[in-house]
Amino acid sequence: MKDSRKIKDLLYEQVSRIGKVFSSPKRLELIELLCQSEKTVETLANEASISVKLTSSHLRELRMAHLVETERQGKNIYYRLADKSVADMWVQIHTLAEERLIELQLALQKIASQPDDLVPSDRDSLMKAARKGEVVVLDVRPTGEYLNAHLPFARSIPIEELRQRLSELPKDRAIVAYCRGPYCLMAVDAVALLRQEGYSAIHLREGIAEWEAASGK
Repeated sequence: MKDSRKIKDLLYEQVSRIGKVFSSPKRLELIELLCQSEKTVETLANEASISVKLTSSHLRELRMAHLVETERQGKNIYYRLADKSVADMWVQIHTLAEERLIELQLALQKIASQPDDLVPSDRDSLMKAARKGEVVVLDVRPTGEYLNAHLPFARSIPIEELRQRLSELPKDRAIVAYCRGPYCLMAVDAVALLRQEGYSAIHLREGIAEWEAASGK
């Protein structure tokens, strides 16, 4: 009886290792960044606004839990998610949090560009419109992330290049801008700029991880 209790405790303890990894806000952000593409520790540190030393410490925890892998390319070591299931878990966690936490819902409302921002239920209609050329799906993430994976029919113009490349976008069609997901502000900034310049623009809260999780790919 005692042995079975020990085994049961051990099983739960091992599962809890995953929960501990996901309990850090910065590790969650690093996972979201790695959902976009593989990155070096320096790039991750810059994009997460923390030191390289602290980033390395967080990545070590993720590696110990077998959630990320590394690969040396020349002089650089690149980190990537070990499996698509890690990205799916991130989507499941933040979706549950958004459903249950009033504080998170209120915080998300503050960054919404408009009350009618697109939501997941619009996915099919968005793709039909994009396929027909009725809307322009705009990916404002860095080019490397777009090349790694992007939404169907999406056009790439990184946010830092958007003002200089506005002439590439039509004014007679709606523009749907997206970036890394619901907690990324690049698409919010892009929509604000586009509307300021007379474009019809809307913010798609979903990123590639949310899109792929919903489609089952």
